[in-house]
Amino acid sequence: MPSYNTSDIRNIALVGQAGSGKTSLVEALLYGSGVIGSQGSIEKGDTVCDFDPLERRHHHSLNTAVVGLDHNGKRINIIDTPGYSDFLGQAFSALSAVETMAVVVNAQSGIEPMTRRMMEWAAEQHMCCMIIVNKIDTDPDHLAGIMRDIRETFGKECLALNLPAHHGDRVLDCYEHDSGDADFSSVADAHTALLEQVVEVDETLMERYLEGDDVSSEELHAPFEKALRDAHLIPVCFVSARTGTGIPELLNVLAELAPNPLEASPHAFIDEDKESKELLAEPDDDKPVLAHVFKVDFDPFVGKMALFRIHQGTVRKGSELLINDGSTSFKVAHLLHIQGKERLEIDEAGAGDICAVAKVDELHLDAILHDRHDQDHVHPSPLNLPTPVVGLALEPKRRGDEQKVSDVLNKITEEDPCLEIERDVSANETVLRGLGDFHLRVALEKMDDRYHVQVASRPPSIPYRETITRASQGHCRHKKQTGGAGQFGEVFIEVEPLPRGTGFEFVNRITGGAIPSQFIPAVEKGVRQVLESGAVAGYPMQDVRAIVYDGKFHSVDSKEIAFVVAGRKAFLDAVSKAAPIMLEPIVNIDVLAPEANMGDITGDIASRRGRINSSDMAGNGQLTVNARVPLSELSNYASVLKSITGGEGSYTLALSDYEPVPANMQQKLASEHQKGH
Repeated sequence: MPSYNTSDIRNIALVGQAGSGKTSLVEALLYGSGVIGSQGSIEKGDTVCDFDPLERRHHHSLNTAVVGLDHNGKRINIIDTPGYSDFLGQAFSALSAVETMAVVVNAQSGIEPMTRRMMEWAAEQHMCCMIIVNKIDTDPDHLAGIMRDIRETFGKECLALNLPAHHGDRVLDCYEHDSGDADFSSVADAHTALLEQVVEVDETLMERYLEGDDVSSEELHAPFEKALRDAHLIPVCFVSARTGTGIPELLNVLAELAPNPLEASPHAFIDEDKESKELLAEPDDDKPVLAHVFKVDFDPFVGKMALFRIHQGTVRKGSELLINDGSTSFKVAHLLHIQGKERLEIDEAGAGDICAVAKVDELHLDAILHDRHDQDHVHPSPLNLPTPVVGLALEPKRRGDEQKVSDVLNKITEEDPCLEIERDVSANETVLRGLGDFHLRVALEKMDDRYHVQVASRPPSIPYRETITRASQGHCRHKKQTGGAGQFGEVFIEVEPLPRGTGFEFVNRITGGAIPSQFIPAVEKGVRQVLESGAVAGYPMQDVRAIVYDGKFHSVDSKEIAFVVAGRKAFLDAVSKAAPIMLEPIVNIDVLAPEANMGDITGDIASRRGRINSSDMAGNGQLTVNARVPLSELSNYASVLKSITGGEGSYTLALSDYEPVPANMQQKLASEHQKGH
């Protein structure tokens, strides 16, 4: 049998703004449960979760970390997530492995951007959620304001499970008890509010309560879990990770009140063989295995490690597991429980548990693990992650490191779902894209520190294009005599503009054998050379039709190379007379930001040659702005938006189309191209 019954497992993700004290809270919980003998600190760099050298250097979590503890006979798995918005991808991925999301709020800072973002995510995903107010060793009047702000921002469903007392030196339980002197509010009032909120989801209990009958805590357990699932209740707990105040009470809350995998809403997968396309995992140890990889790490000592949540069935050491469509499989040589950087080998784990395997190269983030081929068609539900929009073009500092750089980039993008590699063939660039400047900077530091690979970086090239605006004709006679057999080819070409986005079309209208058919591909090859290298400023050409309609050949001197050269030069001649222009990529940008910042945001977009399409209210005081902006004007937009909105703004980009660049910009780009040649 697995070490823990499914009903005894609790899976919690700590999320929230950087600086809210999530990692310190994990330390306090581990210490309070006896797992560690003393609490580490962020400043000393000796915490269980922030074990990576980069995290110690920056004094902030940059990766998700998993720990486990036992309390009151319950196994509590805790995932500590990064608090910077640049690392949202890792936080969101971790949420697929837990039943409860605990949003940690800094009592001294109040509601911050990541607090809002994670609460919105919980609402969208219908996830059980609780709020932990940390650092309560502050002014009691300030704590009252924090509780008021939480309820005003996130709704009246946010109710205190406990309240600080004695100037934050202790907390008083408001669920089991109905009296006590708190620093603010009233334990009696908080108890009544909790009771009334919970019984509302159970008509029988509500009738008894209204009739004045006593309702025991055991009777309240099931409706309490239902209220959590329905977002009818969002419990609020007060703690101080630094002093330990509220830590024993929080451990009790997690062990006794947080839902276990049997009580939470079942995790949904996509089943391509089912008409409804939905498969709800059954947290039963005896069912076929169904597990989901939510994190991938490349450990410098053990290699690739995949962390996964078992949603159904039992995974045993030595068992065979299939990956995704069942085309590959692996033997579970070592089954692991993770404790920060430490690994504890176990024999088996059941439904609801979080485990890891190492040295299985085929595993990747979002992989589905199963043990029967009738589950080959099961896929994970989409995570709807933020789109990476900030990029850096990279190249190795040392010649010959190209393959090494490519391998390392593949590893770091496997670890973070919001890091992407983009290879621009036309610009001969490898571009790393992420969610922000800090995101990319940490990725480069990781490449250097962990893998000893150094790269030079610069802003990526803008993918300009060239085209023509009118029809014209061009001609070239290529004749070369070298003493022996010469080269001869003559080509007449007509060019026409095509509708935007059409691409390129080559037409052969040669009649009477003016150019033998075996040389027509050579003419097209010469034309395509210009399409790749451009005729104005070195950028690819598009939306052009090239028509070869006449020419001459020589029975002895005509060769393929002669018609390649003649075709290229004839096409260049025709393009030069066709009023060539440059095109720039236009993107649709969707900005989500506080309504109060609308004027600054629209003004900034206008200064970037942008055009506002629409602006709509998004709820919770947020506004969405949709606009069309030239991509070249958005190089520093991430940092500017962060500055305008105090870090509360976000945006996504999508390529729309291409439009002509202003004349002065075309002249500048053409001049720079000429200087480079």
